[in-house]
Amino acid sequence: MAEETTQEKQFSIQKIYTKDISFETPNAPKIFTEKWEPSVDFNLGTHVEPLDDDLYEVALTVTVTVKCDDTSAYLVEATQAGIFSLNGFSEQEMGPMLGSFCPNILFPYAREVVSDLVAKGGFPQLLLAPVNFDALYAQHLQQSQQAPGSESVN
Repeated sequence: MAEETTQEKQFSIQKIYTKDISFETPNAPKIFTEKWEPSVDFNLGTHVEPLDDDLYEVALTVTVTVKCDDTSAYLVEATQAGIFSLNGFSEQEMGPMLGSFCPNILFPYAREVVSDLVAKGGFPQLLLAPVNFDALYAQHLQQSQQAPGSESVN
């Protein structure tokens, strides 16, 4: 009788931290005197860095550019990162864990950092809408099958 070795799946958060933040108001103070009718451009990116056998750093970068007409009001970029321990997951499970599950954990922290920076910059509060990381990961898989060599989820 063949003996099966099934390792129990273990996931834990080792550390969550802000890795990098930037806030720019290139047209201050003039921008504060103009009518506030902003347009918002929002981008996401993730990066996974293996640290040890079962440890991974997952970094989620949020970039928000806000303009009034063609004038830049502000640019905020925050990279929220975490160190995650994943043990006992199959190779097929690791992709969704690192590409969707972990960024989903990090997003509320990144959202808070962006909101705080915008408010401290003197602008109305900016609350980023929830993100469907499962759909973004599926889109990334589809794009990487069509164009081999792409490495990051945008």
